Amino acid sequence: MAQRSAEVALTRVRAICLAYPETNERLSHGSPSFFIRDKRTFVSFHDDHHHSERIDIWCPAPAGVQEQMVEAEPERFFRPPYVGGNGWLGVYLDVEPDWDEVAGIVDEAFRHVAPKTILKLLD
Repeated sequence: MAQRSAEVALTRVRAICLAYPETNERLSHGSPSFFIRDKRTFVSFHDDHHHSERIDIWCPAPAGVQEQMVEAEPERFFRPPYVGGNGWLGVYLDVEPDWDEVAGIVDEAFRHVAPKTILKLLD
């Protein structure tokens, strides 16, 4: 059952991420990850990362967002290993996520790292 949940979550995340211009998906450190121009990561998808038994994504976030979200709702948000020190936000997807909110978080992550030339395509 958990495998099915991960497949459903990855399908949803993939649809959100690949809707942005000049994005692609490839494995990075063994996890499906989404890139801008195959260079800048804006979402990493994780299923049971280091036997966590969780399904989640990691996204770059503007300064202060990670702390605010984790403090407000630690059952839904976390500081991911490795990149958490750089302000990335972890979002659990195995707790009935609000997919509109997830899409908003992905949008913010994309806009946080996208070059200005790509941002002009969105606005």
